[in-house]
Amino acid sequence: MQPLRFKRRSLISAACAAVAAGTLFFSAAPAVMAAVDHDRDTLVFVNFRDLRDLNPHLYAGEMFAQEMLFEGLVTLGNDGEYHGAVAESWTISPDGREYTFKIRPNLKFTDGHPLDAYAVKANFDALIDNKTRHSWLEMMRLLVKVEAPDASTFRIVMKEPYYPMLTELAVTRPFAFVSPNVMKDGKTKNGLKAFVGSGPWILKEHVVDEYSVFEVNPDYWGKKPAIKRIIVKVIPDNQTRILALEKGEVDLIWGKNMVDADALNKYRNSKDFGVAVSDPTSTRQIVLNTTNEFLKDKNVRAALQHASNKAVISQGVFHGFEPAADTLYSKAMPYCNIDLKPFAYDMKEAQRLLEASGWKRDGKRAPMMKDGKVLAFDMLYNSNSVSEKTIAEFLQSEWSKIGVQLSIRGEEEQSYRDNMKNGKFDTVFNICWGAPYDPQSSLAAMRQRVYGDYEAQLGLPDKAEIDARITKILTSTDEAERKDLYKYVLTHLHDDAVYIPVTYETNKALFRAELGGVGFLSNQYEIPFADMYWK
Repeated sequence: MQPLRFKRRSLISAACAAVAAGTLFFSAAPAVMAAVDHDRDTLVFVNFRDLRDLNPHLYAGEMFAQEMLFEGLVTLGNDGEYHGAVAESWTISPDGREYTFKIRPNLKFTDGHPLDAYAVKANFDALIDNKTRHSWLEMMRLLVKVEAPDASTFRIVMKEPYYPMLTELAVTRPFAFVSPNVMKDGKTKNGLKAFVGSGPWILKEHVVDEYSVFEVNPDYWGKKPAIKRIIVKVIPDNQTRILALEKGEVDLIWGKNMVDADALNKYRNSKDFGVAVSDPTSTRQIVLNTTNEFLKDKNVRAALQHASNKAVISQGVFHGFEPAADTLYSKAMPYCNIDLKPFAYDMKEAQRLLEASGWKRDGKRAPMMKDGKVLAFDMLYNSNSVSEKTIAEFLQSEWSKIGVQLSIRGEEEQSYRDNMKNGKFDTVFNICWGAPYDPQSSLAAMRQRVYGDYEAQLGLPDKAEIDARITKILTSTDEAERKDLYKYVLTHLHDDAVYIPVTYETNKALFRAELGGVGFLSNQYEIPFADMYWK
């Protein structure tokens, strides 16, 4: 099977026919060369780029590596419960405004500095010193103070109750702890002297854009990994990564965008390689900018919803490894299992909605026109994403059938993100944040210019009320009230047709068959290296 990038249009055309017929067939996995002998204490993992800045108090580094090196107060388990990490236990005051943590005794950073309540406070002080950088977290707005009355006790005091507190403390960043020895004048916002944490791994070697070596932290308090050394190779190209796996040069490819659906499909029945796919982690979506002169019309937005064949995208681009999405958040997400009517694929309804808003066309191939203007806008995508370009080209073709002229433009990642954040787009690809950030953190961020959501929603007549309900969600202490607030927000965003949910993203892994324990955790960015072993 050819790589996807060489046959985007033919693949989607084939998928259209397959879906229409109600069938889709997968090719059998071909024979591959045997893997070479391997050091049983070592696992070779591959990433598409360098680790970059692993300072967990900032947002540039690779999150899987930050999870290896650093810990926070608590973790969120696959059972949906919170578990102690640096904190072995905690209590919450009756009014929900004070959290008191008992720090696990005898902890040390890997440079020997004690990891006690004073070190925890030093880390929080560094975060507070850079508070504006973390303003997307409602916790930082509500924070009154932090204190360490003794070496084993750490306390957080809030202005109001904040129900996502433990979830935000459990995520990869920014509430993870670095040794005070590596801070610069007690601060972290200007970088670290070294990447020193207390997690299960130690970064022993790092050659920029080539490889990194992690070794087990012998003093780690928690589960001891069976594999003692992780080598992370940098291979930017998807096909080169797969070839390296086939040759036995790497053992594991893991991540949402690290291995394409063609490769997973190719090896799904292989005896030499294993394939693993997680439950949905986040939603791949297209955001419609309601400040655009055409997209401010709800009928136009709804028409685009009905003209987007998600089943074809799911099968044609992702071989079904990413299921078609009907709603902004998967119903598996907390508070998101509510009754929302999907925008069914219906080109006739899409046409009707446009005509109801006064758009007309002179013939089937002519563009929609109104007041001398053509119904035209652009779609922004990340040029590093093959799948986004493929989907954009497909929608460009599909939407032309209802008279919409769509121009597509890809930009490198930083430019793409900057333009999205500043509202410089008509339509743009984005994703929900996934567990454990959804829905609370990603909704909270919609109230400010974090990504493209804020700008995209500015044309909504109910924007202020949606934001007010989100704010109330975060400080609600009544579970029934919180559910009602979530229902209001999610229903309005859905009915306003601001987001076209495309597919539910999944984490994916392709690995040597001899490697056991490959799976996924509640945090979609954490790779369960500690669970892996050689059979």
